[in-house]
Amino acid sequence: MRVRALAALCLLVVASSGATAATQLRIGLQDDPDTLDPALNWTYVGRHVLQSLCDKLVDIDGELNLVPMLATAWTWSDGGKTLTLTLREQVKFQDGTPFDAAAVKFNLDRELAMPGSRRKSEIDAIQSVDATGPLTVAIHLSKPSIPLLAALADRAGMMVSPKAATEAGASFAQHPVCAGPYRFVERAVQDHITLERDPGHWRAADYHFDRLVFVPITDSTVRLTNLRSGQLDLIEQVLPTDMAEVKTDRSLAGIEATGLGYTGMTINVANGAKADNPAGRSKAVRKAISLAIDRDAINQVAFDGRFLPGNQPFPPGSPYYDTAFPVPKRDLAGAKAALAGVGPVTLDLLIPTDPVRGQIGQMIQAMLGEAGITVNLVQTEFVTLLDRTRRGDFQADLIAWSGRIDPDLNITPLLGCGAAGNDGHFCSQGLEAALAIGRASPEPALRKPAYAKAVAVLEDELPIVYLYHTLWLYAAKAKLKGFKPMPDGIMRFDGVQMAP
Repeated sequence: MRVRALAALCLLVVASSGATAATQLRIGLQDDPDTLDPALNWTYVGRHVLQSLCDKLVDIDGELNLVPMLATAWTWSDGGKTLTLTLREQVKFQDGTPFDAAAVKFNLDRELAMPGSRRKSEIDAIQSVDATGPLTVAIHLSKPSIPLLAALADRAGMMVSPKAATEAGASFAQHPVCAGPYRFVERAVQDHITLERDPGHWRAADYHFDRLVFVPITDSTVRLTNLRSGQLDLIEQVLPTDMAEVKTDRSLAGIEATGLGYTGMTINVANGAKADNPAGRSKAVRKAISLAIDRDAINQVAFDGRFLPGNQPFPPGSPYYDTAFPVPKRDLAGAKAALAGVGPVTLDLLIPTDPVRGQIGQMIQAMLGEAGITVNLVQTEFVTLLDRTRRGDFQADLIAWSGRIDPDLNITPLLGCGAAGNDGHFCSQGLEAALAIGRASPEPALRKPAYAKAVAVLEDELPIVYLYHTLWLYAAKAKLKGFKPMPDGIMRFDGVQMAP
């Protein structure tokens, strides 16, 4: 039924646009994105869509270097408290209004002031923004914050049209207007998002598809089936157990890249009434949870041994990974000892509805059950899950973070005191102090001890029980050429085209 529905959808889109199939790229996503307002978006899949819709001030390359995008140059001054950007000339938003220094000021001020902004905690070191010239912006910070520039390589740096955002107000996400290579056409929730190429984009010649159609399909096997049947051209989140078969199929191409992120269990420690549960109240229970989980078994069974077991915000290969806290082996006796005197422990665990995370939830349920912890699995549609965790309507959840190039951005947005993404409302002054030191210095040799102190706090408190680090796995039609996976896992379509 899903294949037939996709076929009908694709025929409908082609007919309505006048485009041919050769100029349309159909992309299968693991989940349906949440809002398409960059200031409010909080989903990894949303970043795929926004990458093509909204250019950023800076971007990253395949070696994790920051590279120009809408800003062509930048300098630090005033002891790391002023960041000056030089902007690209003759860029327009998709509504024809000019991109300039005033637009950058509008966007950063909007992200800091908007109720519910997911970007505020990423850029809250900003004290003021001045348009010092038509194409020059001075960003003044209350304290040095080296991660700020890296934050501008993600949604905090995505520029929306001030005119469109002002006129639309709270309805902006229903028809977002940015400065990216593709402009918004339509969205049918849980069905598809369609973008069309903007001929006025400053790099329009590098984009070869007239339309992008993003289709959410939560089941990885169904996504692959739709790719094989010709209803999709490219899919993300291929099952590791399917990659060997994909790579032997001459009609397909298997593509992979090492990721920056992690998957873990976030514990509600202080967000409303549901924080009043054994894991939320007691770090001894959280320690028992961590000790009872066999991370290597999860990797072997669910991911064919291709992922990396983990216990920190950074993968073991990262220069910021603290070897003083190696990935723990399962210790069932230690888990039971940690629970001594605690009494019966029951935990409701929210998990997304896709089969892979369902399997991982079942493995966690069985492992914790052997330690004496009863886990109730609550499968929840992904955007609904995010809404519930934000409101504190959860005890624990299984969630992924796609990772950032700066170590601070793998901790602060999720565990900083008051951060919008801190769903469990964990707050530690020891962690805050360590992160402040790490943010203040550009030198890795000085930053590493600070993040080691941060990891020590996280290992002691366990507000997130880290489980594993992913590879980014894609499959595409063999005729799709030029697609290059990036370490942040976000799909980019410049230079991508379909061979005859």
